[in-house]
Amino acid sequence: MGLCFSSTKDDEEPACHPHFTGGKVTVITTKDAWNQKLSEAKTQSKIVIANFSASWCGPCKSISTLYIELSEKHPSLMFLTIDVDELPELSTQWDVKATPTFFFLKDGQQIDKVVGANKPELQEKLTAIVDSNVPGDQK
Repeated sequence: MGLCFSSTKDDEEPACHPHFTGGKVTVITTKDAWNQKLSEAKTQSKIVIANFSASWCGPCKSISTLYIELSEKHPSLMFLTIDVDELPELSTQWDVKATPTFFFLKDGQQIDKVVGANKPELQEKLTAIVDSNVPGDQK
């Protein structure tokens, strides 16, 4: 499991997220966009997987390919990525202590969490949530 605690250097490019975009992942850059997506997920009865990460975080980059693949494999879920440096108030509100941190949300409330770039744990928790939300006749 990898945890990042350093910060960007002034000469690094901010705001560009090539490692975190792709598939069906939405990059959240404003609190309004966050609120809009949570509202949309609630209306559509979708579980949200929120990835709090940072552009300078090596473990975040290493798990981003899996996160993108999972977004393509599970279109019934909503995958969001939030840069902790761009939205520090959201990171504080969700008490993010390390990156990456993945929150699993239903109706805007946390139902589970993975801290660190733990690929097996992320996959296991995501599979469990998907399985628990499939109606009995569709399993």
